[in-house]
Amino acid sequence: MGQPEFDKTVTLAMTGASGAQYGLRLLQCLLAANVRVWLLLSDAARVVIDTETDCQLPEGDEDELQRFLDDRFGAAAGQLKVFGKRDWFSPVASGTGAPASMVICPASGGTLSAIACGASNNLIERAADVALKERRQLILVPREAPYSEIHLENMLKLTRMGAMILPASPGFYQRPQSLQDLVDFVVARLLDQLGVEQELLPNWGE
Repeated sequence: MGQPEFDKTVTLAMTGASGAQYGLRLLQCLLAANVRVWLLLSDAARVVIDTETDCQLPEGDEDELQRFLDDRFGAAAGQLKVFGKRDWFSPVASGTGAPASMVICPASGGTLSAIACGASNNLIERAADVALKERRQLILVPREAPYSEIHLENMLKLTRMGAMILPASPGFYQRPQSLQDLVDFVVARLLDQLGVEQELLPNWGE
């Protein structure tokens, strides 16, 4: 039997900002939509996930984490791959292997700053740097309040570089009835930008 075919590949990174629910829900929806996901988690993201959600990640290596997430989200064989923060030989570290789209959800202020300056001190920053230099889709989901002048300057700088800033700011015109509805609003916007069909949120006017 051949390798399973996936509709597309997306790099998903989660950093240490509040809002781990957004990233986990996006991961769940991408996998359900037959999208292959290359997942990057910062150390701070692991802490936030453990603090904000009931998803208690194992403390082992990337292989153990991947098995845990495969089981939790029902990923198909080969659909999800977790890369370590220093895995410089991963596909996302090079323009010849990185996918067409990358999302950082949530994106911390420190991550915004590092990417805007081209720091590339870890795999998340390097993958974002690759997306920018190759003129590929890069979506950043900051969840901060209020924004400082530094945050705003970095977001403007990244926007001018070609990145999209999509804040975790759910709308209320759909009359949300639960916290999940608010999370799904933001995730639906992300899926729309990625060109992935979704039924979490109807199009305006429908």
